[in-house]
Amino acid sequence: MSENDVFDLIVVGGGINGAGVARDAAGRGLKVLLCEKDDLGNWTSSASTKLIHGGLRYLEHYEFRLVKEALMEREVLINASPHIAWPLRFVLPHNSALRPAWMIRLGLFLYDWLGGPGQTLPKSCGVDLTRHEVGAPLQENFKKGFIYSDGWVQDARLVVLCAQDARDKGAEILPRTRCVKAERKSDQWEAVLEDQKTGEQRTVRARLLINAAGPWAKSFLSSSLGTDSAMDLRLVRGSHVVVPKLYDHDHAYIFQNPDKRIIFAIPYEDDFTLVGTTDEDHGSDPSAARISDEEVRYICESASRYFKKSVSIEDVVWTYAGVRPLFDNGETDASKTTRDYTVERDEKSGVAPALHIWGGKLTTYRKLAQAVLKEACDLLGVADKPWTRDAVLPGGDLPEGSAGAMERELLKQYPWLPQPLAYRFAKTYGAQAVDLLGDAASPEDMGMNFGADFYEREVRYLVDREWAQTVEDILWRRTKMGLRLEASEVETLRQWLDKNQGQAAA
Repeated sequence: MSENDVFDLIVVGGGINGAGVARDAAGRGLKVLLCEKDDLGNWTSSASTKLIHGGLRYLEHYEFRLVKEALMEREVLINASPHIAWPLRFVLPHNSALRPAWMIRLGLFLYDWLGGPGQTLPKSCGVDLTRHEVGAPLQENFKKGFIYSDGWVQDARLVVLCAQDARDKGAEILPRTRCVKAERKSDQWEAVLEDQKTGEQRTVRARLLINAAGPWAKSFLSSSLGTDSAMDLRLVRGSHVVVPKLYDHDHAYIFQNPDKRIIFAIPYEDDFTLVGTTDEDHGSDPSAARISDEEVRYICESASRYFKKSVSIEDVVWTYAGVRPLFDNGETDASKTTRDYTVERDEKSGVAPALHIWGGKLTTYRKLAQAVLKEACDLLGVADKPWTRDAVLPGGDLPEGSAGAMERELLKQYPWLPQPLAYRFAKTYGAQAVDLLGDAASPEDMGMNFGADFYEREVRYLVDREWAQTVEDILWRRTKMGLRLEASEVETLRQWLDKNQGQAAA
């Protein structure tokens, strides 16, 4: 076995937790390999509500530690990736039939306080919905509401940027590579990895194995490691719909439903509104998660209780669903199952150790990675030196720390660039947009236009630099251009990939 096949640790799973762990570990100088059986962020991590938030509703379940940690992470994540993450103000219309106003105000006061004294996001406040612009889209019976702060992130891009940073720091990142099996060979793990496209297998060794397989964490234990754990997961499906823009301002809404669940309505990709989510137990293969007709109706009806313009099934232009691997704390109601995480230490004297990740949420991925690395450093006998708190992700070193300033810089460097495209590049790639554009001096230098100013040069960049291989990778995870292209344009892109992917990736 060559030196290139021996690592300090193998991370199995390329969602946000796995990518975050690989990034943190590589930044500490550890030799890291990450393998993911599908695309990076393929399932859970690209199917979230895309919020950086403490979870206002978790206060009702007394999860104060989780809420505090998540609230304190909001600005850390926004500062690390200002091109793909930004603050967002949320409007909570008051429905006196569900909760008294004093209870909501008290909860928001606690939410502000748990965020800590160093937070710069605006505090919560009351709002007169009959006078403020945020009341205009709402039914007239909603007179009073509250506004508070949280944040938003392009979830799938966050995963890719963590993986990029890990790669830049020396990690080997292998999407579409399944860990077929892993066995303890004395003080090392021996793992067999299989390329999902070619079927080619490779055997690697590592001192430590980290199970970050998300919804597959439990089944990976039995199928690939031949073991089990007393820990368990509850697989809960969260579904969302996207409809044409329901209002013109930049605030999001949080709506309380009679069943005590909540849904969000969030400005999305400039011309749309994202509405969700649901909490339904999912008993089958996580990769088979699809929104049900009942969930579509539930989301539309929930939004229609609040907006003047009713939201109908016919309005829906796109849907998505993902399975959250929640740490099973025995709750009957899926919506009450904890969003906290646990790191299980699996060690026996004289044999290679493992760490298993149970649960977690998007907002706390960096803290989860730190918790994993604290255990990993102890097991490997190296110093625990956290470093990610003030480190920006690739593309996050924007002029003036602003995507708007990056947009202006692009228009200055590339005066031929249409303003909407400069805006999209700044909000998608940040400072890396210059790497994408390179020496392009005109639209013709961008290659084929697949539609909606989505050019061949951008596709090549996604294939070369971001591990994209399929139309779905490109249009629904690396970008959301699937909302812009016609079916015929998508097919043209598919044909281009079939013909040129080998050349693009060379």
